[in-house]
Amino acid sequence: MGSNAGLPATLARYRVTGPEATGTPDDTGCGLLHVDMDAFFAAVELRTRPELVHRPVVVAGAGPRSVVLSANYPARVYGVRSAMPVGAARRLCPHAVYLPPTRGLYGEVSRGVMAIFRELTPLVEPLSLDEAFLDVSGALRRLGTTPAGVGAMIRARVEAEHGISCSVGAAGVKFVAKLASGMAKPDGMVVVPVGETVAFLHELPVSALWGVGKRTQENLHRVGLETIADVAKTPLARLRSMLGTALGEHLHALANGRDERGVVPETPDKSIGAERTFDVDRADREQLARELLDLSFRVAETLRARGVRGRTVSIKVRFADFRTITRARTLPSVTDVARDIHATAVALFTESTEGEPIRLIGVRVEGLSGTGEPEQLSFDAVAASAPRWREAEVAADGVSSRFGAGTIRPASLLRRDGE
Repeated sequence: MGSNAGLPATLARYRVTGPEATGTPDDTGCGLLHVDMDAFFAAVELRTRPELVHRPVVVAGAGPRSVVLSANYPARVYGVRSAMPVGAARRLCPHAVYLPPTRGLYGEVSRGVMAIFRELTPLVEPLSLDEAFLDVSGALRRLGTTPAGVGAMIRARVEAEHGISCSVGAAGVKFVAKLASGMAKPDGMVVVPVGETVAFLHELPVSALWGVGKRTQENLHRVGLETIADVAKTPLARLRSMLGTALGEHLHALANGRDERGVVPETPDKSIGAERTFDVDRADREQLARELLDLSFRVAETLRARGVRGRTVSIKVRFADFRTITRARTLPSVTDVARDIHATAVALFTESTEGEPIRLIGVRVEGLSGTGEPEQLSFDAVAASAPRWREAEVAADGVSSRFGAGTIRPASLLRRDGE
């Protein structure tokens, strides 16, 4: 079924009608909202291309190994979906308009949308650029409205301020709120009354349960469990035996409308990384070292922008046969300097590969902490002749913020542009 399967006709009574949340089911206690932008990347691009609104539009890179980042609803009619290889999308819908992604634009819109959420409640848990959970229970008296009223307010403001639509699910538990927002798409709202949570769930197929993938679904179908009601009625001991203790207990709880998770406000990043998939497999070690340098600069710039440093540098390498390895090394002290990150990444890469063609390469910094943590100085760093690498990179950040990303780059990276 998936999370965006549409609202079954038998559950139409849970849909909110009217822009002012008229005809709303009883939303008492439904303070958990899930808000999801509709076809986010495509919608953002179409704000300046209104002539394309009713045509199939796909946002994707141009390379042969690119995947679909977003497809608007006319394109989805043909079976085009996010994360699908572009080649497959073109076979399904060759007449679609294929737009390249606009770097930085989606993050900018996302920050504006999340700011709207945080004006209404401090309990906002972003899941990605285009979706978040909100707990509005404690904000209802201040806002003078109901959970469905907050949902209507969000939808109106996102449309007015950012020119895109979103769908909202409201329920008493997170799992059901997320299901409801998927069923509300596009541009709608579904409210599941607390007292009807179990009745709402029991009409749905087992694939709607969070944690049920293709294999688990096949296992459940094999023993005759087709609906969530079937899972709810199955003795817990049997589910444990069939699926394992953890998954069995998890699905039994969800099938009976129990989800103890609360909204967790955004937490600091645990790691920051960047990676690149090549259009053509690469084996030239000099080229790959320059790719590592570019990725290291991107990671370091992000670290400094977020005011954090990291202690562990790791690399990710995917070979032509899709075999993937990761390697990591912990540094003597925290860093946000590209030169240090790159040196460690190159050393890890050299030690871990032997000239095989590479499909993907990535760099990541982990073990993050604030910049207030003391930094251990090396003899090289205190020497009078030592280059002030961090100061140079910070100066480059300032130029880039004013004139655009990539304005200042290491000289060795300029060679890549002509390759």
